[in-house]
Amino acid sequence: MRRFRDPEGRPWDAVVGRESWGSLYVVFVPAGIGRTDPVRQALLQSAGYDQAHHELAEMGEEALMELFRASEARYTT
Repeated sequence: MRRFRDPEGRPWDAVVGRESWGSLYVVFVPAGIGRTDPVRQALLQSAGYDQAHHELAEMGEEALMELFRASEARYTT
């Protein structure tokens, strides 16, 4: 898991998630009390779960921010 702030300064946790058909995503979960922002996700390029964790851990801040900008809302918290 990684914590970062979006361009508006709101904190998010970024974690690896998997869809039922096996695709791996970075899932952006709003961090902090009272947040109602929707959970977001963006597709990762990794082929396996361990590789996806490594990809997220080694990703630079700008690359993570690009994934956040490209992410789609999935459901509300």
